[in-house]
Amino acid sequence: MFQQLGGLADVIRPGARVTIKPNLTGGTWSDPQLPAPPTELFVTHPALVQALCELLIDAGAGQIRIVEGLGDEAIFRVWGYADVASRVNAELVDLCKPAPYNDFVAFPVGPGRQIYDVFYMNAGLKEVDVFISFAKMKCHSTTGVTLSLKNLIGLPPISLYRRDKTQNHRSAFHESTDYDRRLPRVAIDLNLARPVHLALIDGIKTVEAGAGAWDTGYNPVQPGLIIAGKNPVATDAVSAALMGFDPDAPSGSHPFSYADNHLFLAREAGLGTNRLGEIGVVGAEIGSVVFPFKTVR
Repeated sequence: MFQQLGGLADVIRPGARVTIKPNLTGGTWSDPQLPAPPTELFVTHPALVQALCELLIDAGAGQIRIVEGLGDEAIFRVWGYADVASRVNAELVDLCKPAPYNDFVAFPVGPGRQIYDVFYMNAGLKEVDVFISFAKMKCHSTTGVTLSLKNLIGLPPISLYRRDKTQNHRSAFHESTDYDRRLPRVAIDLNLARPVHLALIDGIKTVEAGAGAWDTGYNPVQPGLIIAGKNPVATDAVSAALMGFDPDAPSGSHPFSYADNHLFLAREAGLGTNRLGEIGVVGAEIGSVVFPFKTVR
């Protein structure tokens, strides 16, 4: 896949400091009730991240960090990421903690801000030459799809971005109404504050009609797809099309029925294009491998 993209030499320079953000949402507490391991349902599979790390090392990466703002401290160990890190000599960082630094630091959003002027996050996210978002191919009850752009919602610490100290999720990012204009714009702000250089989507085994076990009615599926691109908006647009959706659908229409289309907002913010006619696609033709997803609601 990377060879088809022209290789990684234009992304990975010798000695590059690379940070990988998988989608490790939820927690291990639901594992005993699941029909399959969560890595085959709603989180990025560690075997894919290990394969990516090996390719990054071959391309000259000097340091690799695997990061996530964990809602459950057991995730890295239970879901196989501690084993992956030991095999490829990568560092694991829980972004919900400032460690190994003393405190969280400011990440300005810049002139294109939508909601936030600045985010306070783990300082290690500044010590990055190449930032990779490795998402899971899924639908979302609010944003319609959750791919490499929305994957960055997991970067800020939960403790600083919740409305109530009893909550274990970033409730401040959500609007309280049924139609959410806030969450998609927060995703854009995060991508402006911490830009993505390489986007990957794990669509080999995943779920439809849900982003995780907390969405009643979610259904395990096997699209058998993996997508990569050097622009996250284009990568997400192709992924949405592979899920049977129009990535440029108007806000308020399927699958963006309950929030503004964040892929459109990303294009407006100058992050890339969500128009399929403007995207060069190599590998399988989209039409030949579309796997229609059922949405959450």
